[in-house]
Amino acid sequence: MTPDQIRTIQSTWLRVLPIKTTAAQLFYDKLFELDPALRVLFRNDMTVQGKKLMQIIDVAVNGLNRLEQVIPVVQELGRRHRSYGVESRHFGLVGIALIWTLEKGLGADFTQQAREAWTSVYGLMASTMRDAMNMDKG
Repeated sequence: MTPDQIRTIQSTWLRVLPIKTTAAQLFYDKLFELDPALRVLFRNDMTVQGKKLMQIIDVAVNGLNRLEQVIPVVQELGRRHRSYGVESRHFGLVGIALIWTLEKGLGADFTQQAREAWTSVYGLMASTMRDAMNMDKG
């Protein structure tokens, strides 16, 4: 990721924070629309789950300038998600739901540059989680 992409992600994220509750609901609504079977993976209150989602995205976004500190956190998240029943194939659906949510939440502020930056960072985070999730699997 380039410094420009990091700035783009961080500046657009600042615009998401005021609508984070709505963004979380949009995200999960879209995710369950894409694959209704995923709903069973979420046993907690979805409002609480949405807060957790926004917190982890916030940590990742704010740590993009210090990836060496963020990567171990993302790896641990991947290992935990394995125990929740998450499969590698789910990461593509999550990416679609995330980009769709950002597009809906940010409207015209979600430029092509922002889309490319978010797609890049999601790809990095998802592959890191997926690799950790699949490590020592057996």
